[in-house]
Amino acid sequence: MTTIRRIPLLLALLPCAARAQTPLDTARAVALPEATVTGYGQRLPLRRTAAAIGVLDARTLQQFNPAALTQAVNTLPGVRLEERATASYRLSIRGSTLRSPFGVRNVKVYYNGIPFTEAGGSTPLNLLDPAIIGRLEVLKGPAGSVYGAGTGGVALFGTPEVAAGRSRVAVGATVGSYGLRRATATAETGSATSSVRAQYAHQELDGYRVQSALRREVFALDVRTVASPKTTLAAHLLYTDINYQLPGGLTRAQFEADPRQARPGTATAPGTVAQQAFYASRTGLLGLTHEYRFTDKLELQTTLYGSGTAIRTPYLVDYERNTGLGLGGRSALSYRTALAGRVLRLQGGGEVQAGFTNGRSYQNNGGTPGALRYDDEITTTTGFVFAQADYQLPADLLLTVAASYNRLRYGIARVSNAAATPSGYEFSRDFRPEVSPRVALLKEFGSNLSVYASVSTGFSPPTIEEIRPSDASLNGSLQAERGTSYEVGTRGSWLANRLRYELNLFDFELRETIVSSTTEQGIVVFRNTGSTHQRGLEAALSGWLWQVAPAASAAEPGAPTGLRAWASYAYNDFRFGSYPSGGADLRGNRLTGTAPHTLSAGLGFSEAHGFYVNPNLSHQARVVLNDANTDTAPGYWVFGARGGWRRTLLGHLETNIYAGLDNATDRRYSLGNDLNAFGGRYFQPAPGRAWYAGAQVGWRW
Repeated sequence: MTTIRRIPLLLALLPCAARAQTPLDTARAVALPEATVTGYGQRLPLRRTAAAIGVLDARTLQQFNPAALTQAVNTLPGVRLEERATASYRLSIRGSTLRSPFGVRNVKVYYNGIPFTEAGGSTPLNLLDPAIIGRLEVLKGPAGSVYGAGTGGVALFGTPEVAAGRSRVAVGATVGSYGLRRATATAETGSATSSVRAQYAHQELDGYRVQSALRREVFALDVRTVASPKTTLAAHLLYTDINYQLPGGLTRAQFEADPRQARPGTATAPGTVAQQAFYASRTGLLGLTHEYRFTDKLELQTTLYGSGTAIRTPYLVDYERNTGLGLGGRSALSYRTALAGRVLRLQGGGEVQAGFTNGRSYQNNGGTPGALRYDDEITTTTGFVFAQADYQLPADLLLTVAASYNRLRYGIARVSNAAATPSGYEFSRDFRPEVSPRVALLKEFGSNLSVYASVSTGFSPPTIEEIRPSDASLNGSLQAERGTSYEVGTRGSWLANRLRYELNLFDFELRETIVSSTTEQGIVVFRNTGSTHQRGLEAALSGWLWQVAPAASAAEPGAPTGLRAWASYAYNDFRFGSYPSGGADLRGNRLTGTAPHTLSAGLGFSEAHGFYVNPNLSHQARVVLNDANTDTAPGYWVFGARGGWRRTLLGHLETNIYAGLDNATDRRYSLGNDLNAFGGRYFQPAPGRAWYAGAQVGWRW
């Protein structure tokens, strides 16, 4: 039987990367390789992980536009990555958009094991370029038992791994609609004991809308070495210089008349063009990881990091200039043994983060800072300790019990203030300690089916941006969200492993839910709204429709060719529950910013000479835009495709020539709506029909 590579279906959700495997034999079933996931630090095969986990790898990202992460991430059911302005990302997992008017909140993010979410609770996802991402693993629902604060979930980003015994250099370029210009360069080398990878990515975009241009430069360096049979060291450096304009939200009438316009001015508020609204930052991050294996059963992994950032953001009224420093680390001790003849895994550790920010707000005089409005010095300290046990019970049952103990403190010193609050005012907030437990049970039925159930709790304190909005107020009464999630799920394969599937159902009960609204000046403010009931279903299916063993001269020797299909679907019924006294009664209203139905699907075709094509579609149902459910954004279907020719010549020269089309039907829709926006300025129009084309050339030895 001829040996080929087969694409492992990492989550039965997506097209995924090819790895060395056995070819499909139509006469007998052939077991697919186990996809190992980090999960809750367990590093178990996916079928033995009692959680809803979505996985993307570099091959999946390469099936979409290389300029943005949005399309690839949105293939994960229950996960939505929105782009309000160019590179202004907002990540939602199971409805967590509600409190994220911009940026990423209520989702904990790690980069190569380094805490990437700041101590203050926000995550600058716009610092990451798709080219430096080799893998993304998303844990859906509260994961506080191991990862601390956050009820939405956890996103684990990783850079590409370097193959042992191989060196490679590569350059690439992409051009496209709306002034897209993009270039990348990569150099890497690896041996059995060490590896080095350096990558640079530069991107410019004139933008679909007025006042929506982008410039971003990203440099990433990853070094790993085995210092001794027991010690492994790794270092990760990330530097990003980014500047993008902010076009602002439009009313429905403005959106329908001309979606490419920026927010116009009014008699009481200037427009974004007049005020030259933009976001600019320079950020550096350095993380060091030390792994020490005491024995085959006992291992300690410790990561320390430091970061620095400088941000400038002029908007409609204010001009913010912030400088910040961050320090922190995470350590986990893992132990594996046998108890009563069955495997017991124990894990314990902790994480601590500290941040200091000097935040100054000036009057915005057409894109330049005017008179000082206020000057704050902000300190944040947060941390938690955790413990987890996994025990293999009889009858192929796996029990997981875990919990964490969390602390958080904010301190704000108002050094200077032109408003009513006197200078020298100090505000501090200690959130009460929180314990976040999780219990999960998984049952295996052979190698092709597993089912699981879990109960977990989580809490999510307000971020610094929520306590300290840009109107100079300090919202000391804002409470942390607390919730409990109940989940059941199953995953497995059919038809001699040709077809993979996953299905899960969840019920998330959230208290003291935080929601946002926007004032006339474009300032986002926050409040608690009682409780919400978030129930839903997530499903995914993928597999080969037909597959053939490739010829030895294929684009990637040993890679499979054929036609495979994938689809993912999410249904939710997210509703407001009780409401605090004095507020409007929203009981039964749909949760703001959420769509009851989302769907992604596509095909992947490749043939032995290296030609490939990947058509795809995505659908989102109607979205409610305010808490009262009186305004909605219409649903939409969007179609696209990417195709090209990928081949390795002379055994060393890697070539990949590609072209693609997004929003092929030129559908008018809004991606990343402003929720509860003053004056009905909800809409942030997504780009119309857009093409791109590019090439990548590399030499490996």
